[in-house]
Amino acid sequence: FIDNNTSASRYSEHRPQQSTKESAIMPSTKVKAYELRTKNKADLTSQLKELKDELSKLKVQKVVGGSAAKLTRINVVRKSIARVLTVNNAKARENLREFYKGKKYLPLDLRYKKTRAIRRRLTPHERKAKTLSQRKKEIHFPQRKYAIKA
Repeated sequence: FIDNNTSASRYSEHRPQQSTKESAIMPSTKVKAYELRTKNKADLTSQLKELKDELSKLKVQKVVGGSAAKLTRINVVRKSIARVLTVNNAKARENLREFYKGKKYLPLDLRYKKTRAIRRRLTPHERKAKTLSQRKKEIHFPQRKYAIKA
């Protein structure tokens, strides 16, 4: 069951069109993640600053009693800020992975999580390792071979 009042605020085709003055101040479309991935860090930080400024202006409009179009835009701007931050963090992690590639140790947050039991399991090398006494026992007392009469 979808209420007509709530669905109108969620979908862009039901939103009232912004005036030319408002669209000049605010970008009308939401930010796309694939577009953000192509930008460098400086562009991302500047876009984040712009979005945060826009959000603060929209919050002021909400208190003052702005139009419904501006109030519905708050959610879009918040999601755009989240997208910019997500792409920024993903790029930082990617750079760190590249930096630590081939090194002996990785920071804990870059290691594969798997499960606690798997992380504590013996490594293949540790599993194959034998003690000195075990090796001597295998050398001096090999497995006996029997020929079976047909």
